[in-house]
Amino acid sequence: MLLLTPGPTPVPENIRLAMGEPTIHHRTPEFEEIFKTTRGLLKKMFGMSEVLMLASSGTGAMEASILNLCKKKALVVNAGKFGERFGLICEAYGIAHVELKYDWDTPCSVEDVKTALLKDSDIDTICVQICESAGGLRHPVEEIAKAAKEINKNIKIIADGITAVGVEKIDTTNIDALISGSQKAFMLPPGLSMIGLSDYAIECIEDSSVGYYFNLATELKKQKQNTTAWTAPTTLIIGLKAVLELIEKDGVEKLYSDTANRANASREALKALGLHIFPKTPANSMSAVLDDDAAKIRKILKQKYGVNIAGGQEHVKTTLFRINHMGIFEGYETPWTLNAIELALDELGRRKYDGTANRVFCEQIYK
Repeated sequence: MLLLTPGPTPVPENIRLAMGEPTIHHRTPEFEEIFKTTRGLLKKMFGMSEVLMLASSGTGAMEASILNLCKKKALVVNAGKFGERFGLICEAYGIAHVELKYDWDTPCSVEDVKTALLKDSDIDTICVQICESAGGLRHPVEEIAKAAKEINKNIKIIADGITAVGVEKIDTTNIDALISGSQKAFMLPPGLSMIGLSDYAIECIEDSSVGYYFNLATELKKQKQNTTAWTAPTTLIIGLKAVLELIEKDGVEKLYSDTANRANASREALKALGLHIFPKTPANSMSAVLDDDAAKIRKILKQKYGVNIAGGQEHVKTTLFRINHMGIFEGYETPWTLNAIELALDELGRRKYDGTANRVFCEQIYK
């Protein structure tokens, strides 16, 4: 079965083998050396002053970032389930927040952010997804962050890059906390989250630490010593080291280029089949298609062609399907999936199969 869901993504065999070695204790020089190497490679990929690894899913890193950086009020961008989650975290802790809400296919407006900040000087933090994976939407986060800093240089920008880090080069110039997770472009099992931190974020965290398990000041102090405050997810960190070394072989720019080419070619192939790309500004992490037959197409792919792609959630649960582009792919995986979609459309009586999907995809990739 081909797993082309946008998380968890497939774990390459050599990474599984690396994680299958005998378990080592996390309070040993051997693990500290692994941790040091992994941290160095991760900082390079994030392009930020510091990086933390937490034994949690990405939601834990979202919670930790809000708790440690938001001191007054947050501005939350909600264009899907994960933007909504930032607001729910604020509600759980009684943190004051305002919300900019959009349809799931619509990116956040920079002007809306500027208006909200000028209207409310208590806002000291902005929480936004780079890619809102509920609908495969790319927000203009770099532009939002730049505009916000021009209005208030002390505002903190928390960017959820869980389905963006490892997919594309992210300009972190004005980002203070950049969040990621192991089960996306890092091609690992779930359970490890990461936060890249700016110098300003480090200063804010060290000046006013909060919480216990998610106290980032405590964690930062320990991780600078190549260990963790609490029990480390040793197997996942060993796997992350192997992933980062694998990416280093050909260079991260090749990974970004391959992902972008795969995403662009897939969108063109899907459009050539008469399908509708859902988001107005698609992210390269996935192709999201809105279609009344989405659930039927997914069922045919899984039962007849051995391909597992994701559906949608809430109001688009049965009318959206999403194809993953994150990570390192075998050359046949995406064209096989697109070919299967075309065959499914034929089976549903939508269009006669003529190989259009494969042809368009290959023309885009190899032109």
